Amino acid sequence: PRYNGLADAFRKIFRAEGLTGFYRGCWPAIQRAALVNLGELTTYDTAKNAVVERFGDNIGCHIFAAVCSGFVASVCSTPADVAKSRIMSQVPLPDGTLPYNGTIDCWRKIVMSEGPAALYKGFLPGWLRLGPWQLVFWVSYEQLRLLTGIGSFK
Repeated sequence: PRYNGLADAFRKIFRAEGLTGFYRGCWPAIQRAALVNLGELTTYDTAKNAVVERFGDNIGCHIFAAVCSGFVASVCSTPADVAKSRIMSQVPLPDGTLPYNGTIDCWRKIVMSEGPAALYKGFLPGWLRLGPWQLVFWVSYEQLRLLTGIGSFK
């Protein structure tokens, strides 16, 4: 491993890159978070509205919409996850430059060298992490709204 514990990592990063080294990869992480939220919020609302009139505003409707939400959030965020991981862990090349100059550059280089499917490496583990979170969050959220008399999310 590159580091022998947290303190060693802090020391080595600070010596090699200064304070800005602690923020390498923050933009890809922010982009990923935005894509997760874009996928989850818009899909939950769309999926729920697609079935609520036919099946009613009940727990089955909420589970269906949450599963759809988790899947689409994973589809949207996996390419950003791949770029974030590669940008955060990149090491300088022999000439001192870094392999990637940002998310778009990273995606372009991945597609050129490994093909488009490489942008979805880790999709299944990501979905297996994000899917249950969406299920628990949305079903709990809807049920708590109903229990408190606020009404369902529409």
